[in-house]
Amino acid sequence: MTLAYWIVLVAAVMPVVFAGIAKAGGEAYDNRNPRDWLARQEGWRKRANAAQQNSVEAFAPFAAAVIIAHQLGAGQATINTLAVLFILCRVVYGALYIKDMHSLRSLAWLAGFGCVIALFIVSI
Repeated sequence: MTLAYWIVLVAAVMPVVFAGIAKAGGEAYDNRNPRDWLARQEGWRKRANAAQQNSVEAFAPFAAAVIIAHQLGAGQATINTLAVLFILCRVVYGALYIKDMHSLRSLAWLAGFGCVIALFIVSI
């Protein structure tokens, strides 16, 4: 299995990590109804939950791009590099989201999305 495929697994786990951050140490956390509890949160918890939701949204295009790049014979080193860069961008994105650094967060999101686009382009 290639490094890029392992990175797809990392990307699949990222939403769980951000959800855990949003829920960590929360007062009166309600595991019977976690979505309602998260919807009532403010500040960094709310932003961590938003990072979790965005990570779910970013997963499918990234996973598809990695698989398509493999299937169409793009260079393995290039695929691996773009996959690692995507994850690094997503980690930075999440940290900036939680810290409420919105302008830098948007740049990190754009860089990660650029990695997805690049995976498609190297497949041509």
